[in-house]
Amino acid sequence: MNAAQPKIVVDADACPVKEQVSIAAVRHGVPAWMVSSYNHVLPELPGVTNFQVDASDQSADLFIANRLAPGDVLVTQDYGLATIGLAKRTTVLSPRGTMFTNDNIDRLLEERHQSAKRRRAGGRTKGPRPFTGEDRDRFLHVLTKVLSGLQENGPI
Repeated sequence: MNAAQPKIVVDADACPVKEQVSIAAVRHGVPAWMVSSYNHVLPELPGVTNFQVDASDQSADLFIANRLAPGDVLVTQDYGLATIGLAKRTTVLSPRGTMFTNDNIDRLLEERHQSAKRRRAGGRTKGPRPFTGEDRDRFLHVLTKVLSGLQENGPI
């Protein structure tokens, strides 16, 4: 693999768009890595290399953080890992197709912090809405745009 070639790196433990990543990776000729703990079974998918790490807290995040390169695409629901990806100049997407940026990550981290404080104080917070087919379609559309842009223009 060319050192400058981007890859898609997926925080795969609870990722609902593994198949969409595979579709986009094959379509664009970009390697994809799925990283999860040994507690999760990863499907064998075209264009995807699976990596499994121990089940200790943050093992997958550390594996990913140590292997990200500028221009890669990171798929994660974890705001902390998203922040690391942004610092390493990667494009960071949520499985719902939201692009994490330097402009929105601080707000998202603050909202997460406030929700955690409410829960610790005995309050309730809403969980995420159910994941839908529309979410999958939106993610594939956004990932396709990102990969097309990388192939045409280099890292964004």
